[in-house]
Amino acid sequence: MLTKYIQAAMNKARYEILPDDGSFYGEIPGFDGVWANADSLEACRDELKEVLEGWILLRVSLHFPLPSVDGIGLAMGEALIPRPGTPKF
Repeated sequence: MLTKYIQAAMNKARYEILPDDGSFYGEIPGFDGVWANADSLEACRDELKEVLEGWILLRVSLHFPLPSVDGIGLAMGEALIPRPGTPKF
């Protein structure tokens, strides 16, 4: 499920060549703060995927919701992610 979610998000990515230095900039609409900048399109895609993965992990650790992408959602229930102070069994 996680792999499909990441792939669906990456399919939404938009890239452009920056006119000032010719580097590539990429972002994923709806994923605030997920962007990358690199000298080649391939490097930009790789960096963008790494940033997305870190963004997902951060949001999960902070119990923040994740946007759904193409009908794919990652709903994190309390059983999967205990809140701080919750007893561990």
